[in-house]
Amino acid sequence: MDSAPTNLDPRIGADAYSEHVDGLIFSSLVARDAHFNVIPDLAQRWDIPNPLTYVFHLRPGVKFHDGRPLTSADVKYTFDTILFGALKTPKRGGFKMVTSVEAPDGATVIFHLSEPYASLLSTIVSPAIGIVPRGSGAEIAQHPIGTGPFRFASATTDEEIVLERNDHYFAGAPKIERLRMRIVPDPIVRALELRKGSADATINSLTPDTVVTLAKERGLAAVEEPGTSVAYLSFNFDDPILAKREVRQALAYATDRATIIKYLLRGQARQAQSLLPPNHWAFDADVQQYDFDPARAEKMLDAAGYPRRGDGVRLRLTLKTSTDEFTRLTSAAIADQWKRVGVVLELRPLEFATFYTDITRGSFQMYTLRWVGANTDPDVFEYVFGSKRMPPVGANRGHYRNAELDGLLDQARVEMDQAKRKEILARVQEIVAADEPYIDLWYVDNVCLHRDRLEGITMSPGGDYDFLVSAFLK
Repeated sequence: MDSAPTNLDPRIGADAYSEHVDGLIFSSLVARDAHFNVIPDLAQRWDIPNPLTYVFHLRPGVKFHDGRPLTSADVKYTFDTILFGALKTPKRGGFKMVTSVEAPDGATVIFHLSEPYASLLSTIVSPAIGIVPRGSGAEIAQHPIGTGPFRFASATTDEEIVLERNDHYFAGAPKIERLRMRIVPDPIVRALELRKGSADATINSLTPDTVVTLAKERGLAAVEEPGTSVAYLSFNFDDPILAKREVRQALAYATDRATIIKYLLRGQARQAQSLLPPNHWAFDADVQQYDFDPARAEKMLDAAGYPRRGDGVRLRLTLKTSTDEFTRLTSAAIADQWKRVGVVLELRPLEFATFYTDITRGSFQMYTLRWVGANTDPDVFEYVFGSKRMPPVGANRGHYRNAELDGLLDQARVEMDQAKRKEILARVQEIVAADEPYIDLWYVDNVCLHRDRLEGITMSPGGDYDFLVSAFLK
């Protein structure tokens, strides 16, 4: 692993690394399939008798790693501590519409809502909220106890986490007996560990060039599957130049994503058409697309009132990025492409804390970043484009406003019928594609580089560590 989890209490840890590890230790009420439809996990079925009530029926015979049986009291306790307890957790905000959680018997859990919320199931899906034993306090972060495929054995801060097989896992015990996850921040060291055989696998932690090089080595192989993480470039609508839709569209047409994917990402990505990944049940491909068309970009910039001056320059713009080397490389490629249509792009790489502070307070013309995980639920459109979701209550950092979009997002949030919700979301995607508040750049593939003694690797779209549940050593 390239970074350590921040907190292994599944009610608190919201970073990707915490959720990756928690997904191996804990189970949730529900999970997702490859198309992001909700499927059973600890809850074998559920009913929605009305839009304000969700009734979950628990799977019988499930036990925690310490032998205690799972009951509805554990589920109620988990959510009560998130919703109403002294626990300090970033996950509380996702449940503001839940008024109470009831456990009428040992196998039934009832959620009561103050208003309809179509994405409730997505909010509690694995690995976002793992179920902990009733009475669990702060100690659960140091010695987590769940019902998942692996049980916690030991941990050394910022060095390693050791898990062991849960022989009593309700979905079938993993084939791997012991799993040692080492935290190795340096990518060169990670590559060397794999090359010399002291590590068996790493996922999404090496540069595309390194993957291509190492996959040719004897004893190593790469598994590559379409991922959901999406890289994007965001515009600031308070900027008078970028407030013009034809300018934003022109810059999208001036961006040759296919060439960047082929040569810089070494084919380990796909052109993005939306914030939602294309295998999502709500994804709509029938929206305006921005294939590379520099001639069209030039005409649109002319029409927008930005002709080439004597030096050939139409505009000078600034793009803020993190100091991540690969982000700087792809941003430099975009700057080179835009220069050909008369747009000079100055890159401003900043340390991540400074960068994030700037984009949150709207101090940018443009910035580039990546959504990891958040874009697997359609509520992401409200979170990043709703006019009521500007920081600090959301991620509409570019101050984009569209009244029709706001109305549609309000409808989508409470529409319980998935087919009707999909129709609303199709119009949402149509508006976003036309207004182009983001240039959706590419979906990053999930790439697992591994020793060839490790087989049976099947990766989920979200890039979680659940491939380790089915993998085995030959």
